[in-house]
Amino acid sequence: MSVRLGAALMAVLLLLYLGLVGALAVRLVVVDDPVARGLGIALIVLPLLGGWALIAEVLFGLRSERLGRIVAAEGELPADALPRRPSGRPVRADAMAAFPPYQEAVEAEPESWRAWFRLGLAYDAAGDRRRARGAIRRAIRLSRQSAEPA
Repeated sequence: MSVRLGAALMAVLLLLYLGLVGALAVRLVVVDDPVARGLGIALIVLPLLGGWALIAEVLFGLRSERLGRIVAAEGELPADALPRRPSGRPVRADAMAAFPPYQEAVEAEPESWRAWFRLGLAYDAAGDRRRARGAIRRAIRLSRQSAEPA
């Protein structure tokens, strides 16, 4: 629950920041100086981009958490038996050694959101966050297209 609380706190702080930047942008747009007006217009774009990014990340988190609960309830989450570094992250070499079965499962069933979700967890354990997020996004997309309830 502390992760959710932390994410909610960060979201509130980001919204506060975006509101302050938006207010400053409006004040700059009404000034007669073309440079100030240009900065104001640029600052209007930033809160819009920030709001979009915030919504996208919150939706990603909620959707991936929902898929994780489903896979956990089915008893299909990968075993967390990897050796850990003092930081708590898995030892990368051991995570890479445990990776092939998840890759093979995706190759055998490329339309299975469960296989893609587990692959994303394996990528994350191996320290490849970019591929982990890509695999989990693919799992989310496949689960939404799937006829079975996810």
